[in-house]
Amino acid sequence: MHHLKNISVALAILLPGSLPALATKINTGGKGGAYHSKFCGALKKGLDKAHFNYECATSKGSADNINHVRNNPAQIGFSQFDVFALEVSRNVGTNPYHMIRSDIARECLFMVTKNTDLDNFGQVSARAKNTHFILPPRGSGSTATFDFLRQLDPEGLGLANNITYAKSTKEALKMALDTDDGSVALFVQFPDPNNERFKLVNKLGGHFVPVIDRNILRQQVGGKKIYYAQETGVSNRILWKKGDRVVTACTPLVLFTGTPGLLPAGQTRLDQEDLIQTVESMAITELLPKKGFLSSFWERTKSLSADGLEKILNISEKAREAAAPAIFKAKELGKSALDKAKEKALKMRQDAAERETDRALKDAGK
Repeated sequence: MHHLKNISVALAILLPGSLPALATKINTGGKGGAYHSKFCGALKKGLDKAHFNYECATSKGSADNINHVRNNPAQIGFSQFDVFALEVSRNVGTNPYHMIRSDIARECLFMVTKNTDLDNFGQVSARAKNTHFILPPRGSGSTATFDFLRQLDPEGLGLANNITYAKSTKEALKMALDTDDGSVALFVQFPDPNNERFKLVNKLGGHFVPVIDRNILRQQVGGKKIYYAQETGVSNRILWKKGDRVVTACTPLVLFTGTPGLLPAGQTRLDQEDLIQTVESMAITELLPKKGFLSSFWERTKSLSADGLEKILNISEKAREAAAPAIFKAKELGKSALDKAKEKALKMRQDAAERETDRALKDAGK
């Protein structure tokens, strides 16, 4: 199929008045974000070699990229796997997206607060109804991740109802860490302590809460895990002090495009199938950013042993179980208060009815 594209390029050069085809978009994220500045260039270079005309385009992030591909199936998008999975779960019928790769890198989930009593996800889940959550803007990947976690945990995080959406991730972190009211912020990021977000958390005295739970780790789409438990650095070494580390869930970076069947039959659909096969067959080294960034990334990230992971999961489970009696008692108290309110309202209606009856009888006796 490559030779057909070569012929098209040659004809565009030879025929007078002909114009080269417009480039198709690779939807990334913000201009300074890793999708656009670190990963897209490598993908574009590989596609150029295979004679595909694609250009890196900035966007609002994962959710926005999914919308772009929905509207134009020939485009490519970068996304967090959990955000992609959330969108796929919302589709009824045929899935309009084709996931090409999920083995390039992983982004990690970070919860931060000033409340040092919060040590695990089970505690956050159990207290969600009474916790103030401060998130990045609506439509951001981090906010979509929070929505996905709420969907997985309807009786815990799903009960959260005090949610503020900040203008940016930086603003969300500042708002959560400038107070001591126990507010919690969530953001999704490649684990690089040199990133300004980690520096800000450490500067403001933020406390990282592991986002790890059995239910989170068992989630899959098409037989592929959505989250992996990893230990990652969140601050750099200072003199004799080792950098701080946290265990949390990390979700793969995925590359996706539209399902070929959504494109017109013929050459357009064949080119889409060829695109998918081309990217699938690329060596992982062709899709990775420069060595400097990767070195910083992988040195601070590692998978946990089975025993280590089991201990962390047990701690989260026990915290959730310990909070259960208190939650049940609160529900019972709430029910009792509601019942009393209903009884009081009924009594008031009965008294009012009796007064109206007495008045009517007196009027009738006149």
